[in-house]
Amino acid sequence: MEIIPARLEGVSILKPEKRGDERGYLVRTHCLEAFQEAGLNDRWVQSSITSSPVKGTLRGMHFQSAPCGEIKLIRCISGVVWDCLVDHRRDSPTFGQWESFELNEENSHALYVPEGIAHGFLTLSTDVRMLYFMSAPYSAAHATGLRWDDPRIGIDWPDQPVVISSRDASWPLLGES
Repeated sequence: MEIIPARLEGVSILKPEKRGDERGYLVRTHCLEAFQEAGLNDRWVQSSITSSPVKGTLRGMHFQSAPCGEIKLIRCISGVVWDCLVDHRRDSPTFGQWESFELNEENSHALYVPEGIAHGFLTLSTDVRMLYFMSAPYSAAHATGLRWDDPRIGIDWPDQPVVISSRDASWPLLGES
């Protein structure tokens, strides 16, 4: 597994080795030794799968506030997404910046997302499923987010969303949360 630092402080792209034959393929999605060598969190207390059947579905930009902040390991297991991260840590050298990645079943890449990074994605295909591992349990009282279209952040989405929840459409702007 190759672990590559991304531009945003503390974010990593995980590129696993994919081995295939006439039966299909195998991808090792987690390796304790590789995570420990890279200094990454290796303790996951919760996992979740989201399903987005409609192309153009936007989910985000989500995070959990202190004291329930969480580290996430995110992978697309079906379909294709344009995945986006926003650094909202005021003391970070990349505060207010965003970075995007294409995740899909074929490349099997994952994103390691530290606390203080908001996450969202736009589906580029139908029938998308995302797999998440989290370092802290979900806390409804601490679940929050940032507006996907915040002009101060200026995310250059590849398309306008077709489906977005009213909650995701009404998150506060950066600095208001």
